[in-house]
Amino acid sequence: MTSERLSTDDVFINCPFDKDFRPIFQALVFTIFTCGFRPRSARELDDGGQTRIDKLYGLIAECRYGIHDLSRTELDDDHKLPRFNMPLELGLFLGAKRYGDRAQHDKRLLILDIERFRYQKFISDLAGMDIHEHDAKPEGAIRQTRDWLANVSRRQILSAEKAVRLYQDFSFDLPALAAALEFDPENIPYVDFERIVVGWLTRDT
Repeated sequence: MTSERLSTDDVFINCPFDKDFRPIFQALVFTIFTCGFRPRSARELDDGGQTRIDKLYGLIAECRYGIHDLSRTELDDDHKLPRFNMPLELGLFLGAKRYGDRAQHDKRLLILDIERFRYQKFISDLAGMDIHEHDAKPEGAIRQTRDWLANVSRRQILSAEKAVRLYQDFSFDLPALAAALEFDPENIPYVDFERIVVGWLTRDT
């Protein structure tokens, strides 16, 4: 992993992408932009010439910061098996931090779950790490993300409460914004959602 590719503004988001988790995922994207950083996600990748794991290697190598949500532990309705993508991607990020070059050693990560100590029941090797609780609510994810970014970056960032209020205002406007672009508000492509967020945040500038 080469240090010249590591961005101090990029935040890797490792979380479920299903419709049930969409409110928290969108809240994470919004908060990262609001705090002056750039969200990065596997959702942005659409290169048929690369395997998914190679895409993830590249994304993780480029990001100094990573947010990893481990709250999806339910069994799949069809196969009765859990989804292991999130723990795998967390492991890749930790591996880059531990075994990468000097710049990769500077990686910082936020681990989220529904409850702070629930991880002990399904991934006890994380013992000793600080897990943050969002209570399965977008507002909880916003507060945890804002406070963590302010802490690890030491940048001056708007307050968590202001970030929550902005997201609530944005959520109210989102259906109309999506309709104006002829998107289904419940199924906006990721790159278009990013553009909508940035456009909304810069609407008065």
